[in-house]
Amino acid sequence: MSIQIGDKAPDFKLFNSDKQEVSLSENAGKNVLLLFFPQAFTSVCTTELCEVRDNLADYNKADTEVLAISVDSPFTLAKYKEDQKLNFQLLSDFNKETSKAYNALFEEFAMGMRGVSKRAAFVIDKNGIIQYAEVTPTAGDLPNMEAIKESISKLS
Repeated sequence: MSIQIGDKAPDFKLFNSDKQEVSLSENAGKNVLLLFFPQAFTSVCTTELCEVRDNLADYNKADTEVLAISVDSPFTLAKYKEDQKLNFQLLSDFNKETSKAYNALFEEFAMGMRGVSKRAAFVIDKNGIIQYAEVTPTAGDLPNMEAIKESISKLS
């Protein structure tokens, strides 16, 4: 079942690239931009996450925490974060439970890979309610960043 605007966001607890546990519930009282991305070190993911990196000040002004999730290991995410100088948390959904909970998991992906996060974006308000939900049709499509920013601006 897909996540809809107005739904309570499913909580999760995942390890970040610094091997520390992070949960959605610990961000209660903040807006959250939750991004799912297929794989570190790929061109479209790098384009998307570097755009967020370059505009992080706008999210910070709107009291919005950015969390990006993939099924890559914390070790892979640490290297990716370092290489791309990403200034927000990357979370490992290695066991794929969070991607499944948000209906953001490819059963079949490229080159016979299974269980890769879809590209998706969710804006979650300070009360944990979904205010924006987008799962892109393909991994090559970027989320609508303008619509995301507009959704966040309505929360401030």
